[in-house]
Amino acid sequence: MTDAQERVYEVVLDNRYLLGDLVESITLEESLDEIAYRATVNLMVTEDFPGIRPGQEIRVSGIPHRGSAMVYLLHPGVVWECENSYRGANRLTATLYDRTIYLSKSEDEYLFPAGQTASQRLAKYASDWGIPLHQIPDTVYTLSKKVYRAQPIYSMLMSDLKETARAGGWPYRPRMTPNGLELFPIGSNETVWALEPDGNIDSITQRRTLEGAVTRVKVLGKEENPESATEILAVESKDTDLYGTLQKVHMDSSITTVSGAVQAAKGMLSGIQETLTVTALDVNTIRAGDRVALIGSGMDLIATSVRHELGRPGKMTLELATFDYVKRRYYLDGPV
Repeated sequence: MTDAQERVYEVVLDNRYLLGDLVESITLEESLDEIAYRATVNLMVTEDFPGIRPGQEIRVSGIPHRGSAMVYLLHPGVVWECENSYRGANRLTATLYDRTIYLSKSEDEYLFPAGQTASQRLAKYASDWGIPLHQIPDTVYTLSKKVYRAQPIYSMLMSDLKETARAGGWPYRPRMTPNGLELFPIGSNETVWALEPDGNIDSITQRRTLEGAVTRVKVLGKEENPESATEILAVESKDTDLYGTLQKVHMDSSITTVSGAVQAAKGMLSGIQETLTVTALDVNTIRAGDRVALIGSGMDLIATSVRHELGRPGKMTLELATFDYVKRRYYLDGPV
């Protein structure tokens, strides 16, 4: 990094070692497919290098876009992986995650009674794994009885959040903050950054495809007898004359009524899938799940993945999609 960049970003190891002089580059990445924020830090190893190993506490701070004071960008964090290379000089690449990585990498079993909310179940997961909570809204909708056999904690949490969304609740994103783990309502960020094709954007790639499109949904009831056909609760279709029949068969143990099956089926119907990839000058506080404004698009867009190449000026790459796409792709699809 240049001297100017060193004043803008900082990496602190074990809450005492400032690595600014040794940092050559920092990349932050996040996706709605994963829970943890990831940083890749490239360092120069010198004689006074303090040493770094997996498991150590670490954080990344920086001055936000149009800001003046340092804020935490990834904190609390943990060193997950270190890789040394010796090519004329000793360099090290460290992979860091926020501490929700433990919910992704740890497995357990849980038995939950009916009538709990996703918020209540999150409190249980966090308590068992020693993760403090911050700003946990009441997700309101009660969930069905659930027996979770050995699987990652994050998979259970997402199953709870998906069931909440399918019942009519808002889609939430678990997100680690310096104050603790929060449930962030998708698209609820107070500051919505505007991306301008004739201004701060370098390039835009628009992708439209029928891959992932669903024009007919068949919702099945609970399997009672493996030797007989499963009861069909609902069949809903849309745009089969335009795109052909692309059928999805859906089985969800939490759906027990025809009206619930119809609601679920309609929520999964979709035509052409449209996403955008934008590269632009970096706004280093944009996170996966944030709403952004693409000037001239006429669409309300959500960042499904972000990649920040920190610097002055830095660069970011955003994968964007509509709120409806995000809800359907990440919350209404798949089993719960």
